[in-house]
Amino acid sequence: MNTPYQEAQYVGQAAVRTTILDHAIDLLATEGLAALTMRRIAAEIGASTKVLYTMLGGKEGLADALYREGFARLRRAQQQVAGSEDPLAHLNDLGAAYRAHALAEPAYYRVMFEQAIPGYRPGIEALKAAETAFDASVAAVQACIDSRVFRPGDAHEISKLFWAAAHGAVSLELAGHFPPESAARRFDTLMTAVGQAFLVEQGQGLT
Repeated sequence: MNTPYQEAQYVGQAAVRTTILDHAIDLLATEGLAALTMRRIAAEIGASTKVLYTMLGGKEGLADALYREGFARLRRAQQQVAGSEDPLAHLNDLGAAYRAHALAEPAYYRVMFEQAIPGYRPGIEALKAAETAFDASVAAVQACIDSRVFRPGDAHEISKLFWAAAHGAVSLELAGHFPPESAARRFDTLMTAVGQAFLVEQGQGLT
């Protein structure tokens, strides 16, 4: 039987990288930071530590790769949200996708936002890469402005406020402060309230 590393090799280097990161994030989530070593990851996938060091450059490189991968997956989740003729509905759908992705990938979410790997701080290039995860949200806000649903404003800054609201609600949910029976309702209520602050016609809410 082939090892995960051997299976990934048949597909290509991108698959090898994904295999390494998937096993690394699983170890972090299930066994904690102490298990996140190059030797342990190599053993899990059936590869040599040399492969990991060559691809990632050590533990700092692994942390950076996990951070970037988390945002890359978030970006793909946002890009997969279907378009809509209603720009406000589309913006709301992006918010729902953000929450769904965070709940589906909580370990990556914690690496991205909660310093799950102590000592790691993303550099300028990593932060720039992370920022692109929200391009779809900025475009959706701009569409709301262009269609005169929202008042004129800076789409990037408005998108940041939507992100702040979504992140706060999701973080509370992941921490167990928002139980499942009320989390979705609270998230929707909060996003509606943020949207109402920018409406041309007050009283019109997100649907």
